Amino acid sequence: MTKSAIVFTQQNEGSAAGKELGEKIIEKLIDKTPNVVIVFASSVYDYTALLHSIKETCTPGILVGSSSAGEFTSDDFGTDSACAIALYSTELQFRAGIGETITTSRDKVANELLNVLSPVQEYQYQYYSAMLFADALSGFTDELIELLTEKTMGKYQFFGGGAGDNANFQKTHVFYDTVAYTDAAVILEILSNKPIGVGAAHGWKPVGSKMRVTATEGMKLVSLNGRSAVELFKDHTDITGQNFNADEPISFFLHNIIGIVVAGEYKLRVPLAVLPDGSIAMASDIPTGAYVSFMETDNDCSKQAAIQAATGAIKQLGDHKPNVALFFDCVATRLRMGKEFDFELEKVTETLQGASYAGCNTYGQVARVNGQFSGFQNCTAVVCVIPD
Repeated sequence: MTKSAIVFTQQNEGSAAGKELGEKIIEKLIDKTPNVVIVFASSVYDYTALLHSIKETCTPGILVGSSSAGEFTSDDFGTDSACAIALYSTELQFRAGIGETITTSRDKVANELLNVLSPVQEYQYQYYSAMLFADALSGFTDELIELLTEKTMGKYQFFGGGAGDNANFQKTHVFYDTVAYTDAAVILEILSNKPIGVGAAHGWKPVGSKMRVTATEGMKLVSLNGRSAVELFKDHTDITGQNFNADEPISFFLHNIIGIVVAGEYKLRVPLAVLPDGSIAMASDIPTGAYVSFMETDNDCSKQAAIQAATGAIKQLGDHKPNVALFFDCVATRLRMGKEFDFELEKVTETLQGASYAGCNTYGQVARVNGQFSGFQNCTAVVCVIPD
């Protein structure tokens, strides 16, 4: 048996918001204490107060989550709000842990997270999944996922995202128990004898010629084809007839992102700002030597991508009925779509066949599933469905 509760609050004081979420969880789970509560919260909150209040009110066995850049459930959506999903199950097994100092050593963080997971040689359950949230502003999330995949020998499917801060791009946090961490990643292991469905899709397509990344510095894109990155962006605007203001580039960047060519697919990266030296600050790193393309999309394609992600996740359940879901999409998608993002949320609700969901806008999305997108993406819809 698996019982779930989806809750939401727009109360903006940390203790009061945590109490409201906790009380709603108790009401919905009735006589069950949650094994795990996953919470997503705007940067308006005092996270210490919020997390302590949730734990004191509904006493979950595990409390994890992240700061976010837009919070939503099947019934609600806000940007200065918090939401949570609570799970009680006699069939699922959960473990959680934290890995610190991503910027110093991804291998150290991967090993700390690995210590939480079941030993690779043990197969007590049929299905091994893990939700991963990282402080995306620390960078290197893709590398961390690759390390975890190697160290677990591909045993786990991973899903999740990068923590947000309401599109301020200043400071992001992941939550473990009652502490909010920066420069860290949190992991939640989910073991099951029923399949856990994970689907991912982005709806973007390449436009123009491929370019070679000739220089990068961390999350800075320095040059393409041996020229400063901003020059190539300006060339693209001339070719496509768009307007580009280097002093206020966000509107342009939301509609013109970068796709890294990987095995015939495109791993997406969002530009954030033009720097004085002509380089471009990116939301995630791009490897030097990679081939990239400019990418384009529209609102209908984004809605279809969310539907595709949800459909793919449900398909993996086989004959099992969906119980509850987690849904993550990029803050850039929300900003680009504006009010039409509400329609994307509605499409996910319709596709999930009556299952409720909670989730948030993130700074990058994690999806590591055989036969689908792998690693760390931007502008990608990710859906995880847990069966009855």
